[in-house]
Amino acid sequence: MTDVKALFFDVFGTVVDWRTGIARETECLLSPLGYRLDWLAFADAWRAEYQPSMEEVRAARIRFVKLDALHRRNLDRIRPRFGLSGLSEDVCRQLNTAWHRLPAWDDVGQGLAILRERFLLAPVSNGNIGLMVRLARYNGFPWDAVLGAEIAGDYKPKPHVYQAACAALDLPADQCMMVAAHSSDLAAAAACGLRTAHVARPEEYGSGGGEEYPTVPVDLAARDFIDLGRKLA
Repeated sequence: MTDVKALFFDVFGTVVDWRTGIARETECLLSPLGYRLDWLAFADAWRAEYQPSMEEVRAARIRFVKLDALHRRNLDRIRPRFGLSGLSEDVCRQLNTAWHRLPAWDDVGQGLAILRERFLLAPVSNGNIGLMVRLARYNGFPWDAVLGAEIAGDYKPKPHVYQAACAALDLPADQCMMVAAHSSDLAAAAACGLRTAHVARPEEYGSGGGEEYPTVPVDLAARDFIDLGRKLA
């Protein structure tokens, strides 16, 4: 562990609470227009389109496009299910930027401050740079760089995404650690030679819906970012 120089972070679910954030933003935007939805169910439905839409890119069935564009396509796919077919283009644009205003989990601010004393910090996310920058401004994340899908021109868990992040910071893979609440992300990073740390987010999908423990071998498992900072120190 003493050789680790940089920490790479998954963002959606690991750093930010996408589920309650999308539900809140959607309600704030659509309630004044007279809509009454199950806001959490809407967030879950939108998120459920996330991996299938990226698989279209990973499998080269469509060219690489930013996650903002995929989110908008996915929004248009689910709108009829919730009686939202009549939304104006302006409202749809505002709704799509809800992903730029997701709240961080409570431990993230203090945890990142601890970790930044020793490590370079960067998101290695499927989110595009503009999205990540706005999330950082919204939450005060102290990133040293913004890496991930646009740097590699592909989406995790493709190996090139992790390899490109290491190359961007001029570091070998074994001096970089992937931090995520998703075992599949960590398994893919480990296969590329990165060190790995699992952070528990059991509430990601609601009560008991997220990972409390890793399901693959990892270098570290932590309760939250503060616990990760203490263990790495």
